[in-house]
Amino acid sequence: MFGLASLPYGVFSDGGDGDDARVGVRIGDSVLDLARALGDEVFGEPSLNAFMAQGRARWTEVRARITELLTAGQPGERHRGAAEAALRPLSAVRLHLPFTPGDYVDFFGNEYHAANAGRIFRPDGEPLTPNWKHMPIGYHGRSGTIVLSGTPVTRPCGQRRGSAGPTFGPSRRLDFEAEVGFVVGAGASGPVPVSEFAEHVFGVFLLNDWSSRDLQAWESQPLGPFLAKSFATSVSPWVVPLEALEHARISPPPRDPEPLPYLADAGPWGLDLALEVRLNGQPVARPPFATTYWTAAQMLAHMTVNGASIRTGDLFGSGTVSGPDRDQRGCLLELSWGGAEPLTLADGSVRTFLEDGDEVAISATAPAADGTRIGFGEVTGQIRPADHP
Repeated sequence: MFGLASLPYGVFSDGGDGDDARVGVRIGDSVLDLARALGDEVFGEPSLNAFMAQGRARWTEVRARITELLTAGQPGERHRGAAEAALRPLSAVRLHLPFTPGDYVDFFGNEYHAANAGRIFRPDGEPLTPNWKHMPIGYHGRSGTIVLSGTPVTRPCGQRRGSAGPTFGPSRRLDFEAEVGFVVGAGASGPVPVSEFAEHVFGVFLLNDWSSRDLQAWESQPLGPFLAKSFATSVSPWVVPLEALEHARISPPPRDPEPLPYLADAGPWGLDLALEVRLNGQPVARPPFATTYWTAAQMLAHMTVNGASIRTGDLFGSGTVSGPDRDQRGCLLELSWGGAEPLTLADGSVRTFLEDGDEVAISATAPAADGTRIGFGEVTGQIRPADHP
């Protein structure tokens, strides 16, 4: 899962207050301290941002150098020399946010999820809105509440629809969303064509866009998500570089109608990622990212086509990943069909939405060149009771 085909980047420290946080690469159950192994001060920073800002040629050069260090010596002598001295056991380090977040956009790029949500919220209407197959739909999120995997998530409070008018209180329909995230390495002052996606996006990670469905249903009229989404977004500690995913690239689903020219595909930027969602340790869904209608390259092209700039550390999410089968749905909204069809877990417990104390873990793998699987690690979070009654 974390062999030479993967080499995901993260930020770690030796513990304590994290004053010594620096960049590392995961190899097996160890972390390679890049500042020590490569002697480059850019890796002594407590964030990937400075390295990511150096651009595609530098990313390729460093990946090749890391691979060389980890394969130095005779067969069976991997991790010897400089690499061996710079290795730290994963169990002995503390992980941190891998990059400093900039702007955050979350998309709605999976047709199965979008259609299911439409059927739940608009049972007498068309599942998809008229614009959905013409452009990637998204909204601007709140980067200040992006948190590292493992950070507890407090149940949000807000307004909900009531029979006699709105009421205020803790969310009663709290949900997870299994997503794939993308982080910008090299910025741009204006539009980024689909063909230049790989020149700007550094890598891929896992993302849980926690959602309050009752707050969302009331406040999203007519505008999009606000308090229902802004309370927390969890990200995984490991960023898999795009170069590691060459063998996971596939053609996206057929498009009908053909998108406008600025969204035309430029190479196969669908990704064959296999996600798994576990609730309290029990598998509840295995969403296939290959079903996602809009590619990350199209998402980036659309979010910049109006002239919007991108900066190092900007990130965007795919939207909930779902497939055609019930056990491929990437959120409880779909798994319980809006609460109408409660989900029974393997231990016999039943859920419509998340309860206090519930823990959600999302993991993923992708195919590698040698027939093995590339690991992404996981993004986790446990629900804490609301701060207000």
